[in-house]
This record gives sequence, C-alpha cells and structure tokens, in this order.
Amino acid sequence: MDATLWIPIFIDKVLWSPLTCGSLAGLAAVFIWIALVPSQPVRLVQERLNDYLKHKEIIEDEDVRAPFSVRVVVPMLRRILKIAGSLAPKRNLEAIRKLLIQAGEPGGLSVLDFFGLRLLLGVIGGGLCFLVLKRISLPIALMGALPVGGIISFLPLFWLRSKAKQRNQEITRALADALDMMTIAVEAGLAFESSLLRVADRWDNALSREFRRVVMEMRLGTPRDLALQHLAERTDSEDLRLFVAVLVQANQLGLSIAQVLHSQAAQMRMRRRQRAEEKARQAGIKMLFPLVFLIFPALMVVVLGPAVPTLLQVMRRLTGGG
Repeated sequence: MDATLWIPIFIDKVLWSPLTCGSLAGLAAVFIWIALVPSQPVRLVQERLNDYLKHKEIIEDEDVRAPFSVRVVVPMLRRILKIAGSLAPKRNLEAIRKLLIQAGEPGGLSVLDFFGLRLLLGVIGGGLCFLVLKRISLPIALMGALPVGGIISFLPLFWLRSKAKQRNQEITRALADALDMMTIAVEAGLAFESSLLRVADRWDNALSREFRRVVMEMRLGTPRDLALQHLAERTDSEDLRLFVAVLVQANQLGLSIAQVLHSQAAQMRMRRRQRAEEKARQAGIKMLFPLVFLIFPALMVVVLGPAVPTLLQVMRRLTGGG
C-alpha cells in the first residue's frame, strides 16, 4: 500500500480516536499537576525551614525577654575577667587549671576567668581601702591599700582550694558504697560500663558525675584504661587513684573484674573505718583550744566573779593598813 494512503488513515483512526485523546489529556493533566504542586522533598525542606525560623524566633524572643543582667552584665563581666586574667603571670596556669578541675570547675570558670577574678577583687579591695584611709593620710592610704589588695586577691585561691578539698572528701566518702553497688551489678551479670551507669543513676554526687563522664569517654572511643586514668587525674582522692591503678592492672592481666571490685570494696570500707577512728582520736586534741580559751575563762568568771568585790575590799584594807 502506498504511504500517501495509510498515513491519513492512521491519523484519522488512531491519533484522533477517543482513547488516544483521553490518554493525552490525562497525561497533560499529570504533567501540569507535577509542575504546579511541589514535590515531597521540596515540601519537607520547606517545612524544616519554617520550623527553623519559628525556633529561631522563639530563641530570639527568649533572649529579648531575658533580664538585663543576663544579656549584658554577665557577658561584660566575663569579658573583663578574661582581659584581666590575660595580664596575670603564666607560671601557675597549669596548677590553677588542675585545681579548677579538681574543684569541679565551679561556676564554669576558666583559668583566665579565675585570674581575672583575683585581679579584679584585689583592685576593688585595694581601691576601697585607699578611699577609706585617704582621709587620714595619703602615704598611710597607699601603705594600707597594697597589702589589703594583695590579701583580698588570695581569697579566691583559698576558696578554690576549699572547694577542691570538699569535693575530694565527697568522692572518698562515696567510693566504698559505689564499689559495693558496682560489685553487686557485675556479679549479677552487668558489664563494667553498665555498673558505672548504675552508680551514676543511683546517686547524684561528685563521684557519680565522674563515673558518668568516664562512660561518655568510653562510648566516644577512648580505651577503658585511658578513661580511668583521666578519672584519677581529675580528682585528688588517694583512694580513687589506688582503685584506678588496681583496676587498670587487673584489666591488663586479664583478672576477674568482679573479684577485683569485691576486694577493693572491702579495702575501701576498712580505710574509711580507719579514717573515722583517726578523727575520733584527734577529737580530744582539737577540743583543747575551745576548752582553754573559751570554756575555762567563762567558767572562772561564773565561779570567781562573785568573790572579786570581796577580794578587792580585802586588798584595799591590807594596803591601807600597811
């Protein structure tokens, strides 16, 4: 058949048939819908952007609603402390950093913040002393302001050392009970990491927070021995250092963790009892100072006070008679 004859027949019978026209119209409608309606990924991205903008607006509203001291004063003070801390000598930076870690980093203070706090308190204390003594004499004000400022600048250091000592005592007191619970947990079938988490969930003290930090380090990929050594370095507890050393050695030798925990718990209880007996023996000596300087003078006043006028009269008579 000639092509000039079947092409018009094909166009008339096939292309212009109702089925073909309906299919083409449906396909065109689908393409128009796809073009006009956003796809699922685009809609998800748009929803995420909207959520982010809403969350950002909420954060901005909270920042605006925050008190003036939180928004302006506290950042300004921290900036001043860092600037003042940068002027301090660099020799004791490592010692102060270690002391801050042992104290639990109170207030989130860094090393520069702490040095800046010392310098700021010293300047303020010396300045106030200078203003008070300036009324008397300028040389006296200068001579008094310098030592007063120096003494006040050492007060944060004494406070930090007391915080570190208190935290050390808290860790030492809680160690025996924590080892008992870890022993029970390990003997019940829990892993060492799970036993640390059980102690961290049971109590909320300095030791439990340190155990939680050890577990976090191990989950981030730090080896167990290294995480335990970091624990010993962050604290100043001799008992905890001994426990970490024994535990690291047992892990290297492949000994049973349950037996090591059981023996260490018994040893820690014995050391705690010995410390209690030592403090009980020191109580008598520590009572001498208040007894001699506070109780005895008051007792002498109560007992001999009524007889003092009589003794004075007798002394006058003897002196007059002589």
